[in-house]
Amino acid sequence: MTERRSPTIRRRRLGAELRRRREAAGVTIDGVAELLECSASKVSRIETGHTSATPRDVRDMLAIYGTAGAERDELVQIAREARQKGWWHPYSTVLTGAYVGLEAAASSVRAYEQQVVPGLLQTADYARAMIRAARPDITADEVERRVRVRLGRQSLLIQDDPIDLRVVLDEAVLSRPVGGDAVMRAQLERLLEAAELPNVTLQILPFDAGAHAGMDGTFAILDFPEPNDPAVVYAENATGGLFLEKAEELRKYVFIFDHVCAAALRPEESVSVIAKLAKEPLWTLRSRGSGLT
Repeated sequence: MTERRSPTIRRRRLGAELRRRREAAGVTIDGVAELLECSASKVSRIETGHTSATPRDVRDMLAIYGTAGAERDELVQIAREARQKGWWHPYSTVLTGAYVGLEAAASSVRAYEQQVVPGLLQTADYARAMIRAARPDITADEVERRVRVRLGRQSLLIQDDPIDLRVVLDEAVLSRPVGGDAVMRAQLERLLEAAELPNVTLQILPFDAGAHAGMDGTFAILDFPEPNDPAVVYAENATGGLFLEKAEELRKYVFIFDHVCAAALRPEESVSVIAKLAKEPLWTLRSRGSGLT
């Protein structure tokens, strides 16, 4: 589970290289599809990394583009690696999109979360309660499979080459007792433990910050160690999320994240707030009154 050579990122890199070489050769997607006797949609999906290409597909494409020798052999090898199965493959029936595969290859993740603790920091009980509430349509077995994936992802934080995680949590995340009092208190303790890791930075965006740059929604920015693997933004929604890869989109979300960080409490202040709430949570204070406060 600690292998960082994710087949998802290899597929994405291969697609980008094939697209670059096709455009340099002045060949259209339709032209490639006609020569390979396949659909244009297949060629397009290979280039966008949504479909795995066989080594034979890659050899045939590169022959069209005039790529041979060591360059061809390297790309064919990437195609072989892209068709391998990640540790999460047995759980593919409960996963949507390619996020887990991209996360497995990332060197860093910058995330802003409005409603829930990010998956990399969730306890099993918190994850279970959250998934049950958010997905009342799925079976108990599906819930447990999703929890196992979520816990499996967390090895990224403690492996030999750990991912660098920086998270800004809206205060609402700490105020909502997901799973009840005991589960949420344990989750707050888990956040405190994670904050002690040198590769994890937590900040709290307090209610009194008022309106802020991140009000349009939750997102994560994933950066990768290889220069040929550009960063990607994942904007989450109920159907699985949207991946944004254009340079202007990335600049916009980096700008938003920087502003959200500036509006949030400093990391040391944030840890103090979490520690205080673990002892005297906001929901217990509100329960002593009547109605909303």
